[in-house]
Amino acid sequence: MLFAGKIWKDGNWWLAEVPLLDVMTQGKTRTEAGSMLKDAIESLIDKNGFSVRVVDRGGEDVAIEADDVGTLFATALKRQREANGLSIADVAKALGQSSKTGYARYEQGLSVPTLDKADELLRAVAPDSPAVLHLGPSSTRRAKR
Repeated sequence: MLFAGKIWKDGNWWLAEVPLLDVMTQGKTRTEAGSMLKDAIESLIDKNGFSVRVVDRGGEDVAIEADDVGTLFATALKRQREANGLSIADVAKALGQSSKTGYARYEQGLSVPTLDKADELLRAVAPDSPAVLHLGPSSTRRAKR
């Protein structure tokens, strides 16, 4: 599963962001902006051994991939839930669940969702935010909202 991001030039700076993670940074070159984006995400997650790769997909498009997809997705869920002022109980209710445990396992990185389940979870934590996820570097299938 890849997270969509973008890198673009704005004046003298290159800006890089991954909206789903609510991360944005900049660099003096496109390469530096990609490197800064990688560093920003790894610093945000701050887990020993966790690393991400920024994959240039051409134009403004980049993708973020990690060996530990559960942790990357869990971070996105938590950041989106908190940004939208929701509790875990609110999300469980939006998912039609009576127990908070099922959702909490995704947010804790204990369960990794399928692409369809990931879209369902993201709709529950950020109903007004578009999400773009890819299955893999060569995949063209996207979950878009």
